[in-house]
Amino acid sequence: MQERAASFPLISFEGLLVIVGGGVVDRDLLRDLYAGGGHLVAADGGADEIAAAGLVPEAIIGDFDSLSDPGEWLGRTRLIRIEEQETTDFEKTLYSSYAPVTVALGMTGRRFDHTLAALDAVTRYASNRVIILVDEADLAMALTGSFTFEVEEGDRVSVHPLAPIRFRRSVGLEYPLNGVRLAPGERTGTSNRALDGVFSIEPEPRAKAPWLLILDRKYLFSVAAAATARG
Repeated sequence: MQERAASFPLISFEGLLVIVGGGVVDRDLLRDLYAGGGHLVAADGGADEIAAAGLVPEAIIGDFDSLSDPGEWLGRTRLIRIEEQETTDFEKTLYSSYAPVTVALGMTGRRFDHTLAALDAVTRYASNRVIILVDEADLAMALTGSFTFEVEEGDRVSVHPLAPIRFRRSVGLEYPLNGVRLAPGERTGTSNRALDGVFSIEPEPRAKAPWLLILDRKYLFSVAAAATARG
């Protein structure tokens, strides 16, 4: 087992990284992500969810306070034990790893405080990587900068600011974001709608704040591919 001792990631992946926590996890989706080439990393007790899906993570990261039996994993995978208590296991996993696009399962549901903590962690790391939170119904992709995507005509497209941000324009949305400033506790962009399917959202050029694009979960694989291509 290993303590975090460096400021750089301990593990890096060129492809899709799938971080699994101990919240609500769709095991069929987890298997599909793995079958599609996703690298599985457990945030502490998320290893039990991965095992329940019949899979083995490439690493387990956390303080191991919620992992049912750490000794069971010795010799089967990499164990990275981090004792500090200033961050959640999800954040420990984020600062100990790197991948261009990260899908996070099991970071929402069961406990509301864990969901809020996951959003805080996403806010802190969204400038360096694309992170997609997934729950039973939706995906929430944290972005900085512009994004273009295609959904079915009339599908819901929600935008939520993780920090104050002004948008330069949007194309293809029922309620345009042209010149609109969104901020937590002030104004959000929930329940917008794609007019013709293709839409684009563009923040002001100097806007670096992260924002969430929230779509139906059926778009997860195509969103992840688009985010990977975006670079």
